[in-house]
Amino acid sequence: MKVCLFDIDGTLVTTGMAGKDALIDAFLHVAELTQMENVLTVSGKTDRGIFAELFQLHGKAMTEEAWRAFIERYLNGLATNLPSREGMVLEGVTALLARLSQRDDVLLGLLTGNVERGAALKLTHYGIHEYFAFGGFGDHHPDRDDVARAALAAAEEYHGSPFAPSDVFVIGDTPNDVKCARAIGAQAVAVATGVFSIAQLEAANPDLLLANLGDLDAVEAFMFGS
Repeated sequence: MKVCLFDIDGTLVTTGMAGKDALIDAFLHVAELTQMENVLTVSGKTDRGIFAELFQLHGKAMTEEAWRAFIERYLNGLATNLPSREGMVLEGVTALLARLSQRDDVLLGLLTGNVERGAALKLTHYGIHEYFAFGGFGDHHPDRDDVARAALAAAEEYHGSPFAPSDVFVIGDTPNDVKCARAIGAQAVAVATGVFSIAQLEAANPDLLLANLGDLDAVEAFMFGS
């Protein structure tokens, strides 16, 4: 049995900035600021890590109470933003998920920096949430490597037994996705559908590098052999 752990933003879907805008609004509200004082980059990070980074950059004290307030505001904003933005499921994703879900020798899960409720909102909005039964999320871990460990643990709990590292595949669009795959001994599939170029992803040394997930045969051949 094999397991595929998918990133969300830039890999499965793009939300037309619905998430980033909701995140900025939530931070400004909780931090009692009127504007961002520093540039925010979110790709490859976790929601928990982004929150901590923003508070540190702006000289604010991060507390669990602030985190909870931040998440509630963020999720409300995300739910409002998603229907009004020109987001989409990325090329090849729906066909690949449909094909893999029909096999009896692979499980599909998530490995994402999104908090679990945010992940569900995004994937439900775009009609692909049903493909994923488990995952690792950004609720508790600032470091994506720890999210990878949580995702693998969730997969093994769901499956009822451990996976060999060669049977674990992490699919993402950032160098951090490749890095966190290495943290759990998994194989890394990098796809250039986010903000990182082919050249930038190649420098991270993934096991498979694709322009997008449209080449279903290449993905399946890599995972299961030709």
